[in-house]
Amino acid sequence: MDPIYRALAEIVGEEYVSDQPEELFTYSKDLGTSEPIQPDYVAAPKTAEQVSRIVRMANQKKVPVVPLGGGISLAGLALPLRGGITLDLKRMDGIIELNEKSRYIVVEAGISHGKLTSYLHRHAPHLMHSEPGAPPAATIGGNVVIHGQGDLAHPYGFNSDMINGMEVVLPTGEICRFGSCAIGSGWYTLHPLPDLGLFLGWSGSTGILTKISLRLFPCKKIREMDIFVVEDEELVPDILYELTHAGMAEDLVAWSQEIPPYGNRLHHININITGDSREEMEFKRHLMFDIRLARYIQDGVGGIAAVSQDIERPQISKSADWKKGGGFEYVGSIMPVSAYPECYRRGMEISIRHHIPYTILGRVIGSAHGMMFSYSYAFNRADPETVRQAREALHETDHMVLEIGGTIWKPAVYGQQLVMERMDPNTLQLMKKVKTLLDPNNIMNPGNWEVN
Repeated sequence: MDPIYRALAEIVGEEYVSDQPEELFTYSKDLGTSEPIQPDYVAAPKTAEQVSRIVRMANQKKVPVVPLGGGISLAGLALPLRGGITLDLKRMDGIIELNEKSRYIVVEAGISHGKLTSYLHRHAPHLMHSEPGAPPAATIGGNVVIHGQGDLAHPYGFNSDMINGMEVVLPTGEICRFGSCAIGSGWYTLHPLPDLGLFLGWSGSTGILTKISLRLFPCKKIREMDIFVVEDEELVPDILYELTHAGMAEDLVAWSQEIPPYGNRLHHININITGDSREEMEFKRHLMFDIRLARYIQDGVGGIAAVSQDIERPQISKSADWKKGGGFEYVGSIMPVSAYPECYRRGMEISIRHHIPYTILGRVIGSAHGMMFSYSYAFNRADPETVRQAREALHETDHMVLEIGGTIWKPAVYGQQLVMERMDPNTLQLMKKVKTLLDPNNIMNPGNWEVN
């Protein structure tokens, strides 16, 4: 009997390990354009201790380990590029502590955003966390490890900025905690202890997150989305500046897309406002539309296109699969808000060259300190030609993002190589030293952020 399979079965139990082709196939691909790559084994641990034992065994056998959350990153970040063991973390979905007065919750990293939202609705309806706009199956750990952003990004920043503490299994198997939890003082802060930011943004190549303390924020009783529309893309940065200066919006998303036709060549700004009373909502509307945006309305260059109350929190991923062929992938980038006009024009040009109707979106991060752009390319999974077109458009967009001064967000291996080619050489060598120190046998999600 295969010794690796036997070791995995002893750790997690026979029903939570497999080397069967039909089950390995399920883990060989994600929802994007990456070619399928099959792992040799799949295991689903339940505890951090089981993860630790698996990683220690993998070091002894020199077998790669690839942590998997919801499996919907699209960019191939959790595909087993060198084979080995895929660790499906979705059984690690427990809620450990809810502290309502201090506004944080401690969860296992495999819990989905949908489950956490449902839990808060039932047990703390006055609190919320930042949802990424992805399908509800997206996991908390998978989102923060790629510096994910969500619908509270405008006031509070990236979801990885909302962490109070972490438990991580290192690539050599040790279980470490970071933040106040490391000294037994609870899970309420990462500060002011020494900064050990070694795990976020690394695509799981420096460790496996097993527990996270996540900040919670007030959940208002009334939710409304207003859509402000302009034709001139040059006006979008100024409008976003006015809205962020007012400080009344919970979420700000600017977008333009060719399909459906009403979105083509127009720029829609989704403005999510929330409140606990009609008076609060009216005050926020007055400040934004009657004061901050009044001149655009009076000049006839912009206007309110829609007002919707009692809406669900936005899932911006729903808008991209216009082909209904089950596929879309996007290049994400972090840019200054002032770059919106050029991002729009260059992204549309790439879509036209590759015969793909354009979909371009930007979400404001941290009161306009940055903007997360996505360039989405839809394809039909049953049509290899559309998959090829999307893949080529994605690669061209990676180059474009760096050319105009952006940084690629959650880059696939192709984008990672482009980033590292441009990176300061001393920074690059420090990355190599960190990776070598933490993962001397290079077993942790190899192929991602590999410095030559």
